[in-house]
Amino acid sequence: MSEVSVVSYAAAPDVRETAGTTNGVEMLVPIIGEALRAANLTKHDIGFWCSGSSDYLAGRAFSFIAAVDAIGAYPPINESHVEADAAWALYEAWIKIRTGEVDTALVYGFGKSSAGELRRVLSLQLDPYTVAPLWPDPVSLAGLQARLGLDRGLWSERDLAEVAARSRGANPAAPVHERVTAEELLRRPYLADPLRRHDCPPVTDGAAVVVLAQAGRARDLTDHPARITGLAHRVETAHLGARDLTASPSTVDAARAAGVDGVALAELHAPFTHQEIILRRALGIAGDVDVNPSGGALVANPMFAAGLARIGEAARRVAPGQRALAHATSGPLLQQNLVCVLEGE
Repeated sequence: MSEVSVVSYAAAPDVRETAGTTNGVEMLVPIIGEALRAANLTKHDIGFWCSGSSDYLAGRAFSFIAAVDAIGAYPPINESHVEADAAWALYEAWIKIRTGEVDTALVYGFGKSSAGELRRVLSLQLDPYTVAPLWPDPVSLAGLQARLGLDRGLWSERDLAEVAARSRGANPAAPVHERVTAEELLRRPYLADPLRRHDCPPVTDGAAVVVLAQAGRARDLTDHPARITGLAHRVETAHLGARDLTASPSTVDAARAAGVDGVALAELHAPFTHQEIILRRALGIAGDVDVNPSGGALVANPMFAAGLARIGEAARRVAPGQRALAHATSGPLLQQNLVCVLEGE
């Protein structure tokens, strides 16, 4: 099967609120053009388009169809969509190229989190019979998960503050950027005990685009392609009480299938500080690995684009001869996890 490489990546500015519509066209048009220009391609050169978004978040049925306006109505295109983070759209596009159906693909994801009541919307992804009727929001659920780990001695509040301090100081261009110490963060009030505001992701509007190509062609499109050497995803039960919330066996299985070994940097889609600790343990990430040099989801968390952004950020940063790991999650409390391993060429 054909090998696949990432040849370009672009992202819209991550902001608290945008004036654009919920179909994301205003965010997507500039960055689709940027990603195509970086790969010396035009829209006519793309063999397959795939997107990730959510009708629930947009507040309208088939919102992804309206987003196709960012591509153009003519000529007709080969297009698909996933109702999930666009990292899973990248998985579909990767399969298309691997099987030889196309040799190029463009993947995009977008979300306008500011458009409605985000916590209420995300409650709708919970089990509709036993959990969703209680309307627990994602921050409250994450607080329960963090408390379980604290009570078991798996992490401390200082551990969480250190993750937040490192992430918030990593990327000066991020909308949440703050050079503070763990001690300063620990003095701040709780938001959902034991979580403080810095332990949680910011509400973020944003979008991301990744261009893929068959590895042989990728070398003609960019001087520094990032070859995907492994890509896998696994899912766990939707019943929160039927799994250990302090561990992530689906991440362990996905990492084993993707072949995680000897990575120099890792971009982890960990919306909450304690989830980064869970993922580091599940992935076996050593202390010398550069984790979330972009700041990760703790500084910018555009819904349905943050996971794809982790792949794009890892591809952009991996040096020739280095290996990088990118992780994406979907569903409540790390229910579904995707692991992508990249190698710089």
